[in-house]
Amino acid sequence: MQSTSLHVGIIMDGNGRWAAGRGRPRTDGHAAGAEIVRRIVRSAPALGISTLTLYAFSSDNWRRPPAEVAALLALFFRYMREEAARCREAGVRLTVIGRRDRLPLGLRGAIAAAERATVGGSRLWLRLAIDYSARDEILRAATQLARGAGSRAPGRPGTTRARFLSALGGAPEVDLLIRTGGEQRLSDFLLWEAAYAELIFTELPWPEFGPEALAAAVGEFRRRDRRFGQVAEGRGA
Repeated sequence: MQSTSLHVGIIMDGNGRWAAGRGRPRTDGHAAGAEIVRRIVRSAPALGISTLTLYAFSSDNWRRPPAEVAALLALFFRYMREEAARCREAGVRLTVIGRRDRLPLGLRGAIAAAERATVGGSRLWLRLAIDYSARDEILRAATQLARGAGSRAPGRPGTTRARFLSALGGAPEVDLLIRTGGEQRLSDFLLWEAAYAELIFTELPWPEFGPEALAAAVGEFRRRDRRFGQVAEGRGA
């Protein structure tokens, strides 16, 4: 039976190449991508998506040219300031996952303010991954749980998959993972949470991935037979 409450993760790739192919600065692609985020967020709940995690900036993206990094951080700041009220009105809870200690102080403040303003949202949980590395998050969660195990009272249960998932932020496991832009790799995104996710790779760059493309991807997901290691009913072993 297919879930009607989906967790969808998206690697938003192809912004820079999209802009360069049009003779425009890479930063124009990121600005266009931000508008697509707004459209995708508006359309997601009607498709049965309850949790949406978007890969905005990986920990490896610090290696990009400083001017591009600065433009991205400024874009994130504007998004937090401008979208918090809209998210609250739309019933969208906005949170950010990843490291914050390396982000500019103003951006950290804007993130905290947006999270406070939208904490009551129940229609959609929007998670933006900024300065994010799945491997780093797994190490952090493992360290946290190991420290807790050392002080745990006798008889209390040890680490389980559910407790580990909770230590990673509490979001449900990913049902569908989409990557735009033509590349076919996970790039250190939600490695634990996406263990059984259905994967869809599209040639469309992120600035061209609108609500129609998201609906098509969800439709493809719902046509797939998710067995989680079991034998499908009516099939031989």
